[in-house]
Amino acid sequence: MSHMSARRRWALLVTVGAGLLLITLDNSVLYTALPSLTEDLGASSSQALWIINAYPVVMAGLLLGAGTLGDRVGHRRMFVIGLVIFGAASLFAAFSTTPGMLIAARAVLACGAAAMMPATLALIRLTFHDARERNLAIAIWGSLSVVGAALGPIVGGTLLAHFWWGSVFLINVPVILVTLVAVGVVAPRNDPDPTKSWDLVSSLQALVGLVGAVLVIKELAHVPQHWPTIVVAALASAAGCTAFVRRQRRLAQPLLSFAIFRNRAFSGGVLAAVFSMFAIAGAQLVTTQRLQLVEGFSPLKAGLVVAVIALGSLPSTILGGAFLHVIGLRTLIAGGLGLAAAGVAVATAGVAWGGGLAVLVAGFALVGIGLGAAFSVASAAIMGNAPPREAGMAASVEEVSYEFGSLSAVALLGSLVTFLYSVTVALPADAPEAARDSLAGAIGVADGQPALLEAAFAAYDGAYVATMVTLAVALGAGALLTARVLRDYGPRTEAMTYADNH
Repeated sequence: MSHMSARRRWALLVTVGAGLLLITLDNSVLYTALPSLTEDLGASSSQALWIINAYPVVMAGLLLGAGTLGDRVGHRRMFVIGLVIFGAASLFAAFSTTPGMLIAARAVLACGAAAMMPATLALIRLTFHDARERNLAIAIWGSLSVVGAALGPIVGGTLLAHFWWGSVFLINVPVILVTLVAVGVVAPRNDPDPTKSWDLVSSLQALVGLVGAVLVIKELAHVPQHWPTIVVAALASAAGCTAFVRRQRRLAQPLLSFAIFRNRAFSGGVLAAVFSMFAIAGAQLVTTQRLQLVEGFSPLKAGLVVAVIALGSLPSTILGGAFLHVIGLRTLIAGGLGLAAAGVAVATAGVAWGGGLAVLVAGFALVGIGLGAAFSVASAAIMGNAPPREAGMAASVEEVSYEFGSLSAVALLGSLVTFLYSVTVALPADAPEAARDSLAGAIGVADGQPALLEAAFAAYDGAYVATMVTLAVALGAGALLTARVLRDYGPRTEAMTYADNH
């Protein structure tokens, strides 16, 4: 592929960035819309979680296959296909009339996102040939991921203040139309590689493994547990994951080459991506729900509070990418995750000890600064250590890392806060069962019973604090783990880390 002019390179970054913004926005746009959406559609608590999770679960399962397919048919073509699917699914989602329809629409949205997402990063990798310029471009790309995730609750809250919940999907359509036009103008020519193989079976095996694992987590957190479902899901997950690993080792051109993980910089980037998105998605989900249900915040106000994470991350994201060659991977990733853990601890202390909104916001600002540093170089570490001929596979691994972090946060932390509420809430003996299932259920049946509401709020706050402490511990563990993995990647090891030596 010939080198583009600088203007076209950066115009391409804006174009693929618009697609990325939509993808990440749709990951979190329902956090603030969930209470009103659940009420309008009559969704159960399990259906509500699947409305959120259908998107990242299906996307994560398809990403590996989509990236390798992009290597075969061309990443420009995959980006365009993804945009069209995403636009059609957005219309379907906006006008869904049942929880099942919306879950199905979110799954189709995920198919479009899975086609688009590796293509956005692969096109950057193939277009920006200078290592430092590419690091900056990928850092900007990473900041858009954070901005999209943070804008979701704000966009959702703003639209809900004026329109019905379906509007959070309709806004995708005009952006997609403009992006389709821009692709035709600034994107490089499609560059397929017919020698690359694509394996649908491997993609489906990964999907079965992920869906089964998420179902196990959700059912374990439900009170009472439905053990037949848990056993079947666990067996399906184990079978899918085992079959996937065995198949990759047999294939001449696997969807995922495990040998690439021997590169410590690559593995460190994967870990940074997982822990960063775990923290962002987890903190946003449980905090927006608490602010609306316990504090009585509007969806917009709740979204603005958690958006502080994104605002805090922007400076460190850009600076981290620009000065990576000076600071080094280890400091930015391990130090960033450690700072984020401290920020979560501050935010949690503000809730536990009555520090008020100011302490929560200050804690989230620290979380953002730390995660921005880690986020800024995670993608660069992954993409910079893969040969150009495997740009699609590397982009897929990078995207799976982000989606797995987000998905596991929703599954683990979203289920944990519900589980802890259910087992600790001390309700009157005659309280309806719905009040024990969830705080939203308790509010729905309270009907002038202040004692019931007080007990429910107290239990939820305790569950929220315990869940946030769990998040802080996970981030601390991530900081220690990445410091060990990246022990050889201190300041001024850029050539060692990012040289295009393939």
